[in-house]
Amino acid sequence: MEDVRDLKALQLDALKEVANIGAGHAATALSQLTNRRIMISVPEINIARLEEVPELLGNAGEVVAAVLMHMLGDLTGRTLLLFPEAVGRKVCDMLLRRPLGTTSVFDVLEQSCLKEAGNILSGAYMNALSDFMGMLLLPSVPSLVVDVSAAVLTTTYLNFGHERDFVFCVETEFHIDSAEGLRGHFLLLPDLASLKAIFDAIRLT
Repeated sequence: MEDVRDLKALQLDALKEVANIGAGHAATALSQLTNRRIMISVPEINIARLEEVPELLGNAGEVVAAVLMHMLGDLTGRTLLLFPEAVGRKVCDMLLRRPLGTTSVFDVLEQSCLKEAGNILSGAYMNALSDFMGMLLLPSVPSLVVDVSAAVLTTTYLNFGHERDFVFCVETEFHIDSAEGLRGHFLLLPDLASLKAIFDAIRLT
Protein backbone atom coordinates (compact mmCIF):
# COMPACT_ATOMS: atom_id res chain seq x y z
CA MET A 1 0.00 0.00 0.00
CA GLU A 2 1.17 3.50 -0.77
CA ASP A 3 2.90 5.21 2.14
CA VAL A 4 0.38 7.39 3.97
CA ARG A 5 3.17 9.75 4.93
CA ASP A 6 3.17 10.99 1.33
CA LEU A 7 -0.10 12.83 1.99
CA LYS A 8 -0.04 16.41 0.82
CA ALA A 9 -0.26 19.32 3.23
CA LEU A 10 -3.90 20.01 2.32
CA GLN A 11 -4.85 16.42 3.04
CA LEU A 12 -3.07 16.50 6.38
CA ASP A 13 -4.95 19.73 7.11
CA ALA A 14 -8.21 17.87 6.51
CA LEU A 15 -7.15 15.23 9.02
CA LYS A 16 -6.14 17.94 11.49
CA GLU A 17 -9.54 19.58 11.08
CA VAL A 18 -11.20 16.28 12.03
CA ALA A 19 -9.00 16.20 15.14
CA ASN A 20 -9.83 19.85 15.93
CA ILE A 21 -13.56 19.11 15.76
CA GLY A 22 -13.07 16.16 18.12
CA ALA A 23 -11.02 18.33 20.48
CA GLY A 24 -13.79 20.93 20.53
CA HIS A 25 -16.42 18.33 21.41
CA ALA A 26 -14.18 16.90 24.14
CA ALA A 27 -13.52 20.37 25.60
CA THR A 28 -17.24 21.06 25.78
CA ALA A 29 -17.94 17.73 27.51
CA LEU A 30 -15.09 18.19 30.03
CA SER A 31 -16.15 21.79 30.73
CA GLN A 32 -19.68 20.65 31.55
CA LEU A 33 -18.34 17.85 33.74
CA THR A 34 -15.89 19.97 35.71
CA ASN A 35 -17.58 23.38 35.66
CA ARG A 36 -14.26 24.86 34.47
CA ARG A 37 -13.40 26.66 31.27
CA ILE A 38 -11.42 24.10 29.29
CA MET A 39 -9.91 24.62 25.86
CA ILE A 40 -8.32 21.76 23.91
CA SER A 41 -6.16 22.45 20.89
CA VAL A 42 -4.36 20.24 18.37
CA PRO A 43 -0.89 21.73 17.91
CA GLU A 44 0.38 18.96 15.64
CA ILE A 45 -0.64 15.78 13.88
CA ASN A 46 1.81 13.16 12.64
CA ILE A 47 1.54 9.91 10.71
CA ALA A 48 4.30 7.50 11.68
CA ARG A 49 5.17 3.86 11.98
CA LEU A 50 4.62 2.36 15.41
CA GLU A 51 8.36 2.08 16.09
CA GLU A 52 8.74 5.83 15.45
CA VAL A 53 6.11 6.86 17.99
CA PRO A 54 8.44 6.97 21.05
CA GLU A 55 10.40 9.74 19.30
CA LEU A 56 7.19 11.74 18.85
CA LEU A 57 6.25 11.36 22.51
CA GLY A 58 9.64 12.43 23.88
CA ASN A 59 11.38 10.61 26.71
CA ALA A 60 10.81 6.83 26.39
CA GLY A 61 11.56 6.44 30.12
CA GLU A 62 8.90 8.92 31.24
CA VAL A 63 6.05 7.45 33.29
CA VAL A 64 2.70 7.93 31.58
CA ALA A 65 -0.94 7.20 32.28
CA ALA A 66 -2.34 5.50 29.19
CA VAL A 67 -6.00 4.82 28.42
CA LEU A 68 -6.56 2.13 25.78
CA MET A 69 -9.83 1.62 23.93
CA HIS A 70 -10.82 -0.67 21.08
CA MET A 71 -12.53 0.92 18.08
CA LEU A 72 -15.47 -1.14 16.86
CA GLY A 73 -18.02 -0.78 14.07
CA ASP A 74 -17.35 0.08 10.40
CA LEU A 75 -13.75 0.97 11.27
CA THR A 76 -11.72 -1.17 13.66
CA GLY A 77 -8.49 -0.70 15.56
CA ARG A 78 -7.37 0.80 18.85
CA THR A 79 -6.98 4.21 20.37
CA LEU A 80 -4.48 5.18 23.03
CA LEU A 81 -4.55 8.38 25.07
CA LEU A 82 -1.25 9.13 26.85
CA PHE A 83 -0.66 11.69 29.58
CA PRO A 84 2.66 12.26 31.36
CA GLU A 85 2.14 11.17 34.98
CA ALA A 86 2.11 14.77 36.29
CA VAL A 87 -0.50 15.77 33.71
CA GLY A 88 -2.58 12.72 34.61
CA ARG A 89 -2.63 13.87 38.23
CA LYS A 90 -3.85 17.32 37.17
CA VAL A 91 -6.55 15.75 35.02
CA CYS A 92 -7.72 13.86 38.12
CA ASP A 93 -7.74 17.08 40.14
CA MET A 94 -9.76 18.74 37.40
CA LEU A 95 -12.37 15.98 37.13
CA LEU A 96 -12.65 15.58 40.91
CA ARG A 97 -12.86 19.37 41.36
CA ARG A 98 -9.85 19.43 43.65
CA PRO A 99 -7.21 22.18 43.85
CA LEU A 100 -4.48 21.46 41.29
CA GLY A 101 -1.64 19.58 42.95
CA THR A 102 -3.87 17.50 45.27
CA THR A 103 -3.64 14.09 43.56
CA SER A 104 -0.50 12.18 44.52
CA VAL A 105 -1.36 8.57 43.59
CA PHE A 106 -3.67 6.81 41.14
CA ASP A 107 -6.00 4.91 43.45
CA VAL A 108 -9.33 3.39 42.33
CA LEU A 109 -11.11 6.76 42.18
CA GLU A 110 -8.29 8.43 40.26
CA GLN A 111 -8.05 5.50 37.85
CA SER A 112 -11.78 5.80 37.20
CA CYS A 113 -11.31 9.53 36.46
CA LEU A 114 -8.55 8.89 33.94
CA LYS A 115 -10.65 6.23 32.22
CA GLU A 116 -13.52 8.71 32.02
CA ALA A 117 -11.20 11.36 30.54
CA GLY A 118 -10.06 8.78 27.98
CA ASN A 119 -13.66 7.84 27.29
CA ILE A 120 -14.62 11.47 26.63
CA LEU A 121 -11.58 12.36 24.54
CA SER A 122 -11.35 9.16 22.53
CA GLY A 123 -15.12 9.15 22.04
CA ALA A 124 -15.07 12.74 20.78
CA TYR A 125 -12.24 12.04 18.32
CA MET A 126 -13.97 8.88 17.13
CA ASN A 127 -17.26 10.75 16.61
CA ALA A 128 -15.48 13.40 14.54
CA LEU A 129 -13.80 10.69 12.45
CA SER A 130 -17.14 8.88 12.14
CA ASP A 131 -18.79 12.03 10.75
CA PHE A 132 -15.87 12.64 8.37
CA MET A 133 -15.95 9.05 7.07
CA GLY A 134 -19.73 8.64 7.12
CA MET A 135 -19.24 5.41 9.06
CA LEU A 136 -20.31 4.03 12.43
CA LEU A 137 -17.59 3.93 15.11
CA LEU A 138 -18.14 2.55 18.59
CA PRO A 139 -15.65 2.77 21.48
CA SER A 140 -15.07 -0.13 23.87
CA VAL A 141 -14.83 0.11 27.65
CA PRO A 142 -11.51 1.87 28.48
CA SER A 143 -8.60 0.19 30.26
CA LEU A 144 -5.78 2.01 32.05
CA VAL A 145 -2.08 1.31 32.50
CA VAL A 146 0.51 3.46 34.29
CA ASP A 147 4.05 2.63 33.17
CA VAL A 148 7.03 4.09 31.33
CA SER A 149 6.19 5.25 27.81
CA ALA A 150 8.37 2.66 26.07
CA ALA A 151 6.76 -0.21 28.00
CA VAL A 152 3.25 0.99 27.21
CA LEU A 153 4.01 1.12 23.50
CA THR A 154 5.58 -2.34 23.40
CA THR A 155 3.00 -4.24 25.44
CA THR A 156 1.01 -7.00 23.83
CA TYR A 157 -1.86 -4.51 23.55
CA LEU A 158 0.03 -2.71 20.80
CA ASN A 159 1.91 -5.63 19.31
CA PHE A 160 0.71 -5.02 15.76
CA GLY A 161 1.74 -7.10 12.80
CA HIS A 162 3.75 -5.54 10.00
CA GLU A 163 0.63 -4.91 7.89
CA ARG A 164 -0.99 -2.48 10.29
CA ASP A 165 1.75 -0.52 11.87
CA PHE A 166 0.84 3.06 10.90
CA VAL A 167 -0.22 5.37 13.70
CA PHE A 168 -2.03 8.70 13.58
CA CYS A 169 -0.54 10.71 16.45
CA VAL A 170 -2.41 13.83 17.57
CA GLU A 171 -0.67 16.11 20.04
CA THR A 172 -3.34 17.46 22.35
CA GLU A 173 -3.02 20.51 24.59
CA PHE A 174 -5.40 21.35 27.44
CA HIS A 175 -5.85 24.81 28.88
CA ILE A 176 -7.82 24.87 32.14
CA ASP A 177 -9.18 28.25 33.20
CA SER A 178 -6.53 29.88 30.96
CA ALA A 179 -3.75 28.25 32.99
CA GLU A 180 -0.55 26.83 31.51
CA GLY A 181 -1.23 24.12 28.94
CA LEU A 182 -1.19 20.42 29.78
CA ARG A 183 -0.03 18.20 26.94
CA GLY A 184 -0.95 14.67 26.02
CA HIS A 185 -1.06 12.50 22.92
CA PHE A 186 -3.93 10.68 21.25
CA LEU A 187 -2.93 7.72 19.07
CA LEU A 188 -5.22 6.14 16.52
CA LEU A 189 -4.04 2.67 15.49
CA PRO A 190 -6.36 1.44 12.74
CA ASP A 191 -6.43 -2.13 11.47
CA LEU A 192 -5.29 -2.62 7.88
CA ALA A 193 -8.70 -2.35 6.16
CA SER A 194 -9.63 0.67 8.28
CA LEU A 195 -6.28 2.35 7.60
CA LYS A 196 -6.92 1.97 3.88
CA ALA A 197 -10.45 3.39 4.24
CA ILE A 198 -9.16 6.44 6.15
CA PHE A 199 -6.34 6.80 3.64
CA ASP A 200 -8.79 6.72 0.71
CA ALA A 201 -11.12 9.24 2.37
CA ILE A 202 -8.29 11.68 2.98
CA ARG A 203 -7.05 11.26 -0.60
CA LEU A 204 -10.45 12.47 -1.83
CA THR A 205 -10.25 15.77 0.10
